[in-house]
Amino acid sequence: MNAAHRPGAMRHFIFLIVAIALVAACGKAKEEALPPGSQVLALGDSLTAGNGVTPDEAWPSLLAKRTGWHVINGGVSGDTSADALQRLPALFDEHKPVLVLVTLGGNDMLRRLPREETVANLEKILAQIKAHGAKAVLLATPKPSAAAAAFRSLSAADFYQEVADAQHVPLIEDAVADVLSDPQMKGDSLHPNAAGHKILSEKIFDALKSVGYAR
Repeated sequence: MNAAHRPGAMRHFIFLIVAIALVAACGKAKEEALPPGSQVLALGDSLTAGNGVTPDEAWPSLLAKRTGWHVINGGVSGDTSADALQRLPALFDEHKPVLVLVTLGGNDMLRRLPREETVANLEKILAQIKAHGAKAVLLATPKPSAAAAAFRSLSAADFYQEVADAQHVPLIEDAVADVLSDPQMKGDSLHPNAAGHKILSEKIFDALKSVGYAR
């Protein structure tokens, strides 16, 4: 290389390195924020329905107050992923949400249903949401473990990351597990109390803000 060209080549090389670093730091562009009044569906089981607390104390209601969205509580106690999959079309027809927060799989694990069935149902749910033109966010629930509960170290089942990656949707991985790992945040062994729902709503809001949906 001609010595006269080396400074320009070096500047070009440095520019490329900086550009690559900036892209890596910024990551994926954020989603567009949802304005107040947006229809949002919380699809889930008793963790969403608010077992043991009043409707106003459940995290979907608290999230609605924080964001100004109209959050429909689509939680049904005891629901498996298959149950929610069956309910989803009617919920879309009735509410036409622009965003669906999916918190399912806990009852599948408690009933020891095949992992492959749970994964397939969750992927079908997320695919249906996108087919309706809505956005989806997946919330992980912890895998049942008496030992992890005793040591306050519950963690999300590993299939949630697999599903989120396959369907290209954001995953809120630790919010539910963190709350249910704290005995002071639980009303019983499986469900948050009012204080737990408050913390859970805050964690979900922070995650949605990070994605870009909340302000």
